[in-house]
Amino acid sequence: AAVDSTNSTSTHWSPAHSSTLYRIDSWGAPYFAVNDSGNITVRPHGSSTLSHQEIDLLKVVKKASDPKSVGGLGLQMPLIVRFPDVLKNRLESLQSAFVSAIQTQGYESHYQGVYPVKCNQDRFVVEDIVKFGAPFRFGLEAGSKPELLLAMSCLCKGNSEALLICNGFKDAEYISLALLARKFQFNTVIVLEQEEEVKLVIDISKKLSVRPVIGLRAKLRTKHSGHFGSTSGEKGKFGLTTNQILRVVKDLHDSDMLDCLQLLHFHIGSQIPSTALLQDGVSEAAQIYSELTRLGADMKVIDIGGGLGIDYDGSKSGNSDLSVSYSLEEYASAVVNAIRVVCDRKSVKHPIICSESGRAIVSHHSILIFEATSTTDTVPSMNQINLPFIELSEDARSDYWNMSDAVMRHDNETCLFYADQLKQRCVEQFKEGSLGIEQLAAVDGLFDLVTKIIVGTEPIRTYL
Repeated sequence: AAVDSTNSTSTHWSPAHSSTLYRIDSWGAPYFAVNDSGNITVRPHGSSTLSHQEIDLLKVVKKASDPKSVGGLGLQMPLIVRFPDVLKNRLESLQSAFVSAIQTQGYESHYQGVYPVKCNQDRFVVEDIVKFGAPFRFGLEAGSKPELLLAMSCLCKGNSEALLICNGFKDAEYISLALLARKFQFNTVIVLEQEEEVKLVIDISKKLSVRPVIGLRAKLRTKHSGHFGSTSGEKGKFGLTTNQILRVVKDLHDSDMLDCLQLLHFHIGSQIPSTALLQDGVSEAAQIYSELTRLGADMKVIDIGGGLGIDYDGSKSGNSDLSVSYSLEEYASAVVNAIRVVCDRKSVKHPIICSESGRAIVSHHSILIFEATSTTDTVPSMNQINLPFIELSEDARSDYWNMSDAVMRHDNETCLFYADQLKQRCVEQFKEGSLGIEQLAAVDGLFDLVTKIIVGTEPIRTYL
């Protein structure tokens, strides 16, 4: 019905039909479209892309795969094609969404995001993010020692105010490296995820004579039940409970380091389906942030973690693991509003808002292209159907004649019923060992042919 409504007067398949069938304008907007030739095009600057800037993907593949003798690159499939301009547009769009929400709501601080390098550690991806994000202090998040090393090497060329968030399990070596990064003038924040990490940070920072900036990861009550929600909620794997948070605050106070506690981090779960759930979680975290301020911590940043979702299937549904029911602008507005309301109620200064969006930044910018080496076709030709009735059971033969009678009467519904009945009886015969595989194949072919003629469906072709 959706395809017919695209061009009800046309009797020929068209690029517009394909675009509708594959929902390209839904999941692909504003970066992917179909041109008049029926080829996928990439719009590297999103909705700001001019017509002459669109990139025909088929031409890219041809250039990449053609032999060098004819001017190609001679590359073999599969290929990953990256579009750095799409990456740049995603960063700018995320920044713009938060700036707009902050200005509209009169929020009295700013947004400063980080990219979690675990999402895609490719050198050129991380370096591009640092370069494109430098004008708005965009930083990096690391979850391990190797990630921290690569983040440090990339941020050397970034904005000096960009955050370097250190998450994940931390042994003495990780903490020492993070503290050295602070000594090298990186804006490093060590986020405590286990209670025992606080004593390591206190001891090592004193040995190295480095005053650390510390964050806490709170284990929120708020969680979502989707595919990516298992690491969130009270029983989530990561973060500190309220009791643990209070003990960490006491340890820092006793060591005269409570002023080092400046960031609160949490993570509701990846691919958050709705802004209602988002606001619930952010509001809970803002309450904890306000309480930490009351307890004497020098709080400055609230890190909302990841969770900004991608509409993979184009349905714009909050009930699907493959979609979300909000836009980038609605996401930013919900976050800013939730923090502002709580902080105003508690008379707490508005914090810097940080997010760790991974998939929302990089997902659109690369495409995997692979060859279809062959196809399978499921509908046999008429000469392949040879039904030896002598081997069929009496019930099966009766179904066949009933089907034939229905054909003569043009009673399609009855015909389909008996065709299906015939097939099921023959399957049972085959399972019992009283029907050969050749006969079963002939029955399958007859059923497929009857279905094709009556329902009028095209044969299903599977590309391998």
